[in-house]
Amino acid sequence: MPDTVNTLFLLCGLLCDEEVWAGQAAELGQRHDVRVVSFRGFDSIGAMAAHVLDSAPARFSLAGHSMGGRVALEVYRRAPQRVDRLALLDTGYEPVAPGEAERRAVLVNKALAKGIMAIAETWARPMIAPCNQPVVLDPVVAMVGRMSGEIYAGQTRALLNRPDATAVLAAIDCPTLVVCGAQDAWSPADRHERMRALIPDAELKVIDDCGHMSTMERPAEVLAALQQWLESEEQVVATTQQKERRQ
Repeated sequence: MPDTVNTLFLLCGLLCDEEVWAGQAAELGQRHDVRVVSFRGFDSIGAMAAHVLDSAPARFSLAGHSMGGRVALEVYRRAPQRVDRLALLDTGYEPVAPGEAERRAVLVNKALAKGIMAIAETWARPMIAPCNQPVVLDPVVAMVGRMSGEIYAGQTRALLNRPDATAVLAAIDCPTLVVCGAQDAWSPADRHERMRALIPDAELKVIDDCGHMSTMERPAEVLAALQQWLESEEQVVATTQQKERRQ
């Protein structure tokens, strides 16, 4: 691949496939070795992280959306010396909240009993800012429809057994970008501000008129933020040298 400067993993979130990164992957692939990972068939964050590491080169960059962001943090926890850059989009770091399992079970049980399309729009609509629903809702619903109740149940088990990643954030020492939609009701902007404050030297990008599905709702803005993050070559070199000195 001409002018390739980096291997970049784009990690998908809950009930998402390659479509969630379609607005960024092709353009980024002009200069980088882009690999989109969807976690069908997995039921633990640890297994998802191991899958990424098993297929990754010695050094790579990593961007995760929603559940994919939690996987990215677990990848970093396991192999920080291999991660050149980290981007966390519309995600979180806290452990399971009281009552979360019961709330998630309502849709999971319905999907298992009646099929994934029985919950597709109910799940998708709150994920998207109202101003973007006329354009984005149908593609998100179609994406959910390519999954199954069993996939949904497995990924939900992974989320309900997720580790607390607070300590991981404080230990990050590579160029880190935090992105969220200003109208993300699922993982709101104030959570991302806390993440930015915990990560040394992290950059926060809040995208206006955008909900949880930022990569699909505002693809150009997300692409521009990722391009700028990937171009931080001098900072990566300095960080790499620091890591090597510690080894």
